[in-house]
Amino acid sequence: MTLNLSVLTLNQIIWDSEVEEIVLSINSGQIGLLPNHAPIATTVDIGILRILLNDQWLTMALMGGFARIGNNEITILVNDVEKGSDIDPQEAQRNLEIAKANVKKAEGRRQKIEANLALRQTRTRAEASNLIS
Repeated sequence: MTLNLSVLTLNQIIWDSEVEEIVLSINSGQIGLLPNHAPIATTVDIGILRILLNDQWLTMALMGGFARIGNNEITILVNDVEKGSDIDPQEAQRNLEIAKANVKKAEGRRQKIEANLALRQTRTRAEASNLIS
């Protein structure tokens, strides 16, 4: 038995196919989803989406959104997404170092919030690029 997974942005369909299992980052942590999971609707956090397909794990960096799960169908609408296989690990690591430096030199509440958000996003991209099996 499989799940039908759709990952969408406002402008395009990123993924639409059957999968065996997923692990999704939500605001309260991570949730694993297998066939016949109870129906839920949840917010999606900035984090990694892990997809099990043909006994191989694939990754995507998700930048927040919403998910609806029910009847073996998962629809994830996200602000932005990038497949782990499309991310250059060296570039992601360089951007992560820059984001860390920006957090250290941020001044004022707004600048600190923006720098921490950018850090979370770049850390997610770096993790997604390094989790490719």
